[in-house]
Amino acid sequence: MKKTIALALATTTALSTAAFAEGHGITEFRIGLLGGENAQDRLNNNECLRAYTEELLGVPTRLFAPADYNGVIQGLLGGSLDMAWLGASSYAAIYLEDAEAVEPVLVKTNLDGSFSYHSIGFARKDSGITSLEDMQGKVFGFGDPNSTSGYLIPSVEIPQATGATMESGDYFGEVKFTGGHEQTIVAVFNGDIDGGVTWADGLGNWEDGYNSGALRRAVDAGLVDMNELVEIWKSKPIPEGPVVLRKALPDDVKAKMVEMVANLHETDETCAYGVAAGETAGFAPIGHDAYETIIAVRQAQVNN
Repeated sequence: MKKTIALALATTTALSTAAFAEGHGITEFRIGLLGGENAQDRLNNNECLRAYTEELLGVPTRLFAPADYNGVIQGLLGGSLDMAWLGASSYAAIYLEDAEAVEPVLVKTNLDGSFSYHSIGFARKDSGITSLEDMQGKVFGFGDPNSTSGYLIPSVEIPQATGATMESGDYFGEVKFTGGHEQTIVAVFNGDIDGGVTWADGLGNWEDGYNSGALRRAVDAGLVDMNELVEIWKSKPIPEGPVVLRKALPDDVKAKMVEMVANLHETDETCAYGVAAGETAGFAPIGHDAYETIIAVRQAQVNN
């Protein structure tokens, strides 16, 4: 009898989600995963989100993990992606290209309720490098030109601190793009470059890679021992990037996705940990206004 009831409920749910999807002309849902770590880890960490979305909307849901940030940016601009968690600079890039392409709806919050993080400069402890001054003439690694913490903010704040440009040979011996946060972390840890920048919430313990961010991801993956690394620079607080949805999506679809992601931490804390790159208090509402400063910085960079 219980099996019959369960089957009936499952059938009813499947029919209702299918009817919802058909009624809104949705045939699939596509989620873009911003670069920063290897593609398989990104897919693994977000598989639960994919499954929840497919169950909610009743259509095939796919994850896309392009090699770089621009792959997600172009996917959202071209309409081939429906949703992504962006960095603030990537959102700015999309907005400056097409203000009607996406809308920010949610932001990851930290355990203290804030929604900011930092660009973190770091080096190997045994290198003797403890500050930006020690990096003069050395190789400094940055993740991706479209990364907020991996390039945009350092490209503004580091020259202010050093009084020099970010051009190779001016202050640093070489400014090198590694391709992503994970690549930067591993390159520094392995001694391939002298220092690098990545992102972290700046909360919790250094040896854990802080509570969330690329360092925490690297620790969880067993890629680094934080006791062998040292922090050499920290940016001012940066607004956490938004979860965005394609504006052209039906309103009911957007509402369902916002509600699901907003409740993800309560629904499945393990899933939220994977999606949010570490500890989080959940996802809270956010709007365009939160990113106007980053958009202005990005625009200034483009103009230069």
